[in-house]
Amino acid sequence: MSVDVVVVGVGYVGLPLAEAVAGAGLSVIGYDTSPRVTAEIAAGRPHVPDVSESRLQAMRANGFTVTTDPDVLGGAETIVLCVPTGLTTAGGPDLAAVRGAVETVAERLAPGMMVIIESTSFPGTTDEIVRPILEKRGLTAGTDFSLAYSPERVDPGNRRFGIRNTPKVISGHTPSCAKRCAEFYERFVDTVVIARGTREAEMAKLLENTYRYVNIALVNEIAIFCDQIGVDVWDVMHCAATKPFGFTPFAPGPGVGGHCIPVDPKYLLDKAEREGALLGVVHAARLVDDRMPEHVVERVTRLLAEHGKPLRGAKVLLLGVSYKADVPDTRESAAIRIALRLRALGAELSYHDPVAETVPELGPPVADLDATLRTADVAVLLVAHRAYDHGRLASTARLLFDVTGRVPGKEVVRL
Repeated sequence: MSVDVVVVGVGYVGLPLAEAVAGAGLSVIGYDTSPRVTAEIAAGRPHVPDVSESRLQAMRANGFTVTTDPDVLGGAETIVLCVPTGLTTAGGPDLAAVRGAVETVAERLAPGMMVIIESTSFPGTTDEIVRPILEKRGLTAGTDFSLAYSPERVDPGNRRFGIRNTPKVISGHTPSCAKRCAEFYERFVDTVVIARGTREAEMAKLLENTYRYVNIALVNEIAIFCDQIGVDVWDVMHCAATKPFGFTPFAPGPGVGGHCIPVDPKYLLDKAEREGALLGVVHAARLVDDRMPEHVVERVTRLLAEHGKPLRGAKVLLLGVSYKADVPDTRESAAIRIALRLRALGAELSYHDPVAETVPELGPPVADLDATLRTADVAVLLVAHRAYDHGRLASTARLLFDVTGRVPGKEVVRL
């Protein structure tokens, strides 16, 4: 079978990419090692929020499938790797999925193919890790096949920016590789930006997310300080954000989560350590962001004490356990860290989330939200999903602690 594009890893990045590729008139097949993913797609059920059921059905009607058979790679003109890059148990970069996917591609690599890496990693990954694996069977990158790196910029749940209208950074092992990669993405992306090389493109991706990481840490630290001196941090943020220049607003919260923001800066720090460099600002941001879940627990403990209730034995209801609003993804969610800490301190914990799946570590969610709100000693809004009626939460809960700053009313306690 011959196919224009095979997308390796059909998740939050891979499935929207496959949709964009198909929309450009190219034939596309997904390859994923997860039988669950292939079964969901075969049943016409999208497992990520950025592709609707109707759009998935339209893709399938035009021939899109997902398979667990790696031999599909052998018939591809272009292979795009969208596999996850997480952290090891020791907290360092985990490139196992990338290495495994590249090994699988290398076994089926043929002259004339183009291999593009979209997975986030530290500078040098494409040239020092990916390229040697692909070349070990005798083919040479830039001569026999094209090798490129183009960092994904998917923001799950973002209704304003998608693949087409988000500028796409691309790079190649050689100028000809970059040119071919640019021509590929120009078919379905409005703006393509060509980086000087793969290391620059890899570094750009880490900078983008580290920028957010550092600024989130800044407002989180300000939130902790404002709590200490009795200042309303949300009014501070509102006033500062009115400045039309020199200030970009970031919102404080329970801590960073998701697959990028808490992970990518650690790739950068690991690379810096191996190069003998010190990124002091990033280190400091990590300390603050890692502290936020504990700060939320401290605030809940203090709030209960002010109402004559110790944390041990108190009924605590967490509202929202995904890492961001309107997205079911719970990876690296600060809410889960908060939940586990509260439980360890003796709280009688329950949780509710209108979009996320059951969290195994926490058990099943509550079925009757209103009833639980009425009986919980404190409800903690951690994620401002659109499905939540904030006024209803405030009027029903016995005591509401709003970490998101979204619930109006003087009776609501805010972060």
